Amino acid sequence: MASKEFNPFEMAQAQFDKVADLLNLDSATRELLRDPLREYAFSIPVKMDDGTTKVFRGFRVQHNDARGPAKGGIRFHPHETADTVRALAMWMTWKCAVVNIPLGGGKGGVICDPHHLSAKEQEQICRGWVRQMAKNVGPLNDVPAPDVMTNAQHMLWMLDEYETIHGAKYPGFITGKPVGMGGSLGRTEATGYGVIFVLREALKDMNIKPEETTASVQGFGNVAQYAIELYTQLGGKVIAVASWDQQDQCSYTFKKNDGVNLNQLRNITDKFGGIDKTKAKELGYEVLSGDAWIEQEVDILIPAALENQVRGDNAVKISNKVKIMVEGANGPTTPEADKIIQEKGIFLIPDFLANAGGVTCSYFEQVQSNMNYYWEKDEVLSKLDTKMTSAFRAVSDLAKKKNLYMRDAAYVISINRVAQACKDRGWV
Repeated sequence: MASKEFNPFEMAQAQFDKVADLLNLDSATRELLRDPLREYAFSIPVKMDDGTTKVFRGFRVQHNDARGPAKGGIRFHPHETADTVRALAMWMTWKCAVVNIPLGGGKGGVICDPHHLSAKEQEQICRGWVRQMAKNVGPLNDVPAPDVMTNAQHMLWMLDEYETIHGAKYPGFITGKPVGMGGSLGRTEATGYGVIFVLREALKDMNIKPEETTASVQGFGNVAQYAIELYTQLGGKVIAVASWDQQDQCSYTFKKNDGVNLNQLRNITDKFGGIDKTKAKELGYEVLSGDAWIEQEVDILIPAALENQVRGDNAVKISNKVKIMVEGANGPTTPEADKIIQEKGIFLIPDFLANAGGVTCSYFEQVQSNMNYYWEKDEVLSKLDTKMTSAFRAVSDLAKKKNLYMRDAAYVISINRVAQACKDRGWV
């Protein structure tokens, strides 16, 4: 996830610095927004199934809460680092601001690999994380959610532990819960659908019909699957999907020129989004290795896996046919790759706008939980469409007006809103 060469927090800070210069931000505001307000790092001892005790490292970063309670996922990953969590918390601040919801940015994580942990061991990690953070998170100050390799069940264990400690019901403490246990309808689809809502608007601006386009997608987790679902419903055709192979510890691209069949692929995928190579070949998919997804002759690229996936070394391989890139993942594109994408004239929809559907729907879930009244799925998705469309319009209009790259335009709107909130509160 983060290697010595790539530091996601340095990348997040570099993106911020570029826009801070554009905005002529004063030094105090820069200093306040460049680093998190609060950070927590702690140990979680877990009694393993074999009787031994293993200690896991946990994190929570609250980057900025000037606009409202911190909001952000908790990811389980063997290569989790404090800097990854810092970067993601910072991106969450901008993400909440760009879609104009009254929340700040937070992020959490645990260094662990759920592939090698039983359900009981994972439950203990969840409960241990909450025990360490119980005084510093909650519906009014910091609201976690699922992220990479965590799901509704993990959230419910965390909620149960939090409620046990505090001796009351707090459904608004955490989002991404199971429906029926305080979860919102539409939350599962939200991030992937949000990606396609903004893509649909970009295609409208370019006078391109979705049914005349093809796409290549990196990743086959929740975001990618629902993005493919809605894109296909709009008439688009996905011809390549890349997914991580846990056994081989590398990724493969599954290609079908007449379009991938989403349900067919879902049937041969493990719970972490890994597609079975052998079964895919039997179904007529061409299996390619490496960065093949990025080299496809398509109109649209959707990186929807992890950070640092579109870099200087592989962005040069992007086909000249590509017109739009929509970032479903957080931080998939490095600043070096941004330069190449700009030179190629590709219209980029940046991560913290494109994938803000998840946090927007988490906000809806939080609102529903806090008032103990739940909406129908159509209402949730229609509210989501409205939020994502107006956020896209604001960024796109500013980009055209000021002749800015879309990522910079999105940052200008976000940073302005957060800086103003800090100023209004008298922090700077």
